[in-house]
Amino acid sequence: MEISIETVKALREQCSAGIMDCRNALVEAAGDADRALQILKEKGLNQAAKKAERVTAEGLVEAYVHTGGRIGAMVELNCETDFVARTDEFKELAHNLAMQIAAQSPQCIDEAEMPEGTDADPAVACLLRQPYIRDPGMTIRDLIIETVAKVDENIRVSRFARFELGN
Repeated sequence: MEISIETVKALREQCSAGIMDCRNALVEAAGDADRALQILKEKGLNQAAKKAERVTAEGLVEAYVHTGGRIGAMVELNCETDFVARTDEFKELAHNLAMQIAAQSPQCIDEAEMPEGTDADPAVACLLRQPYIRDPGMTIRDLIIETVAKVDENIRVSRFARFELGN
């Protein structure tokens, strides 16, 4: 099947995957862009699962202060190399996570950190389970997995803090 360059470019703009990955997904999906996007997402999930055990000793700390200065958040986001920590994709992810924390006030990173006996809804209390504020159709975990697929390294949220004036 012949896949046009324009179709590959359009798919690449949607998901930021590599050119050959986009082309191969389109071939596998018989030219169906929606199905190819789904194939690339599944591939990203598989890649993220393979990378999940890798050590994340590099990264950065990102701070976000909401307009008016009454709410702020800090997040430590780790990756495997300092090279990835300096990329725009990684910095953007860290900034978006800090904004998410300021806006949604999660209590913990994931279910494993929830205190025993807590009856809080994990989709509200756990950062990784929360719907992403810029795209409620995806969770924070999905956002991180998407970035893992782009930068080809494991990424982990190590810790965060949220501050609100008067609390």
